[in-house]
Amino acid sequence: MAEDRNDWPLWEVFVRSRNGLAHRHVGSLHAVDGEMAVEMARDVYCRRAEGVSVWVARSADIVASDPARKDDMFEPMVSKIYRHPTFYEIPSEVKNI
Repeated sequence: MAEDRNDWPLWEVFVRSRNGLAHRHVGSLHAVDGEMAVEMARDVYCRRAEGVSVWVARSADIVASDPARKDDMFEPMVSKIYRHPTFYEIPSEVKNI
């Protein structure tokens, strides 16, 4: 009997579009390993040549902050305005920051 695909690990898929600079989360899929996940992600999420790069990460390996605790997590940053790039002049020849 063939192994059920739902028993395969879940992978999160990130694609960098042709005109983008950052990878964007586009969805999830089940695959046996990373190589298979990349191939399946290409077939599912880049059917019309939308991407130039695909990243996959096992969902079980992703650690995230709790949205319910966002005030505890991000409030201390509000008082550190020097970390915001609003104080800097960006030269016109710099295209992407």
